[in-house]
Amino acid sequence: MNPAKRNGNRFPAFSPLFDDFFGRELFNWGNNNYSSTSTTMPSVNIRETGDNFEVEVAAPGMDKKDFQITLDGNLLTISSSKQQSSEETEDRYTRREFSYQSFQRSFQLPKDVVDQENINARYENGLLCLTIPKKEEAKKQAPKMIEIS
Repeated sequence: MNPAKRNGNRFPAFSPLFDDFFGRELFNWGNNNYSSTSTTMPSVNIRETGDNFEVEVAAPGMDKKDFQITLDGNLLTISSSKQQSSEETEDRYTRREFSYQSFQRSFQLPKDVVDQENINARYENGLLCLTIPKKEEAKKQAPKMIEIS
C-alpha cells in the first residue's frame, strides 16, 4: 500500500511541521531579544505615569561607564559598547580571548513634553533606569469642576 500523494509530497501534513522545526534556532524558540545579526538586544520596559516616563533596560554585566544616553529633540537613544580581552601564556602556548558587546535602542518621545534639564539615570544590579520628567504643562491635570450658573 502506498501513502496518498498530494502535490507530489508523500506526507503533506508533516511538511510545514518539519519546515517550522528546522527553520528555528533549536534552543531559542520565540525569543525576540536577538537582532538579525544574532546579537542580543536588551529588554526594555517603558512606563508612563502622570509626572514621568520611566525606562528600564535590562543589561546585566555592564558598568555605568559602558552606556551613552542622548536626547536629541524627542529622540531618546540608549547605546552601549563593551570590549574585553585576556591573554594567558604558559610554556609553549598562548591563549587569547576577545569579547565585544554593543547595542543601540532609540525611542520617540511625545513632542514638547519632556523636561530635558531634569532627566535622571542610574544603573543598579544589571538594570539601567531612566526617569524622564514631563513639563508642567504636559502633566495630566485633575478634572476641573465647572459651576453651572
